[in-house]
Amino acid sequence: MSEDVFIRQEGSAGRITLTRPSALHALNTPMCAAILSAVRAWAEDPAIHYLWIDHQEGTRGFCAGGDIRMLAESGAGDAAEARDFFRTEYRMNAALEDFPKPILSIIDGVTMGGGVGLSVHGSHRIATERTVFAMPETGIGLFPDVGGGWFLPRLAGELGTWLALTGARLKGADVAAARVATHFLPSELVPALARQLRDADFADGAAELLNEILRRLTHTVPAGSFEAHRQTIDRCFSFDTAEAILAALDADGSDWARTEAATLRAKSPETVKVALRQLRLGSEAATFEDNMRMEFRIGWRKVQSRDFLEGVRAVIIDKDNVPVWSPARLEDVTEADIAKYFAPLGDDELSFAP
Repeated sequence: MSEDVFIRQEGSAGRITLTRPSALHALNTPMCAAILSAVRAWAEDPAIHYLWIDHQEGTRGFCAGGDIRMLAESGAGDAAEARDFFRTEYRMNAALEDFPKPILSIIDGVTMGGGVGLSVHGSHRIATERTVFAMPETGIGLFPDVGGGWFLPRLAGELGTWLALTGARLKGADVAAARVATHFLPSELVPALARQLRDADFADGAAELLNEILRRLTHTVPAGSFEAHRQTIDRCFSFDTAEAILAALDADGSDWARTEAATLRAKSPETVKVALRQLRLGSEAATFEDNMRMEFRIGWRKVQSRDFLEGVRAVIIDKDNVPVWSPARLEDVTEADIAKYFAPLGDDELSFAP
């Protein structure tokens, strides 16, 4: 078990509460291992009718992601610790996606990277006005993993491509409007939701009762603020090369498109191309596990890439926010540069066996 996550049975719920507030509940390997073990056990436990995931009451943020500093320090060496983290986290993601019972996640606050992977694959995902969603990995030379290749292409139109490549943030009700969350609940009602969950008898149908409780408490989700730009998003981000996407944004001419083009140019060119291919291949993946094997291949290599180490230096360590990417332009990133991340790993391929 891990001191950074509180795992227990509460009534008929298997409850997972993140308890690492000093790091905005960012995931580490022991946390992922403890969650994985519990999820696997609860899948077969008839006393557990649903899974309830939240973070420690009174602390800020749901989960800011994974332990990026550790990944970079490991990647600067033999990367063994980083690869062990990915192996454990991705198995956890797969166990959650495959969980045969409802999963209720209350994503109240910052929900990025690994926090998205902990919540988005479940059935009931509750955003509040404090929720901030993002997959910001292209800005540090990593990639939108934890199942990003699976769920992002399955959002409406090209929303997922836009979110993955630019690292755009969604806030509050917009998280539900984009269907990253399934419901929107004002944070002041979270304690009422917790009380109703504790008082309910889920033995006769957890999904139906969760739906009824949430119907009573949650608010109608308005159209997302991004809808004003949906036609531009769907048109410009539909291309299969990053150069074509950037050219379409440049040709659009609107202030919004110019801003997005500038944002895209500031990201790691290599990572933008890796992420785009990841999403296009993920959209065609036959199973979630196939997608996670692909992401493990990328992660295995990306933690030792120059751009990742440089991105972490610029954004997290030195905080000058001026990374020097190599190559510096999309046009200079070759097909061979990208293909190497997707090559099979042989005996090191990700296994989902217990």
